[in-house]
Amino acid sequence: MAEKTFAELLEESTENSRMMDAPLSVRLKAVADEVNRLSPEFAGVVGRMVARLEANSVGQSAPQVGEQMPDFILPDEKGTLVRLENLLEQGPVVVSFHRGHWCPYCRLNADGLARIAPDVKRLGAQIVAISPETHHYGAELKSYAKAPFPILADVDNGYALELNLLFWVGDEKREAMQAGGFDIAPYQGNETWMLPIPATFIVGRDGLVKARYIDPDYRHRMELEAILATLGPLSAETVGRSISFGAGNGDRSQHEYRRRSTGS
Repeated sequence: MAEKTFAELLEESTENSRMMDAPLSVRLKAVADEVNRLSPEFAGVVGRMVARLEANSVGQSAPQVGEQMPDFILPDEKGTLVRLENLLEQGPVVVSFHRGHWCPYCRLNADGLARIAPDVKRLGAQIVAISPETHHYGAELKSYAKAPFPILADVDNGYALELNLLFWVGDEKREAMQAGGFDIAPYQGNETWMLPIPATFIVGRDGLVKARYIDPDYRHRMELEAILATLGPLSAETVGRSISFGAGNGDRSQHEYRRRSTGS
């Protein structure tokens, strides 16, 4: 019997974390801890890549709270074009970037978003996920999470580039991923090895960013409770101070929400 790849071993851990009755951050950390246990070498590569991104403030020049969110027209997993402007006519929109269906952290995040989707809908808002993968693999992520929201294909990362979220994985991380069973080139339909920072933006009906979560460390995501807390006042059409969650460096009275874990 063939020995399981690192990716296959990690998939088992992801499923165990998925079943946990715990906040998203705890489930994500459980996977990160397992990565560190299974392969300290891989964890070290991740740490060095994250440090490089942080040193260069990757993602921090993305749309700030109070700024206009650029429009997009992207195909969903069925090939139907979806436009942000049209979505905003119906209410606020949660825009969540994912690295791909292969990423255990993205799987857990998409699963978490699917769990709160009924609450988001009751608040008069909706969710869209964006991935650099072709629509076929977007459909896989949608099926895995049982997501009632679309998975949009930002093939070649054009929209992520416009938002200043795009980065090059780097040779060291690429080689480690390929050795571990994570060859993302076929999923994206190119050999660029470019990925988006897995950011989350909450956009009001006026097209302005009301909250954002941006962390170069892909092991962390915006807490589900924070998403709902931001949408509450928006659904009630109350005027309050906009909040930015994450590693933002701006001075817009933003509340920073960021968690650190030792895993990778």
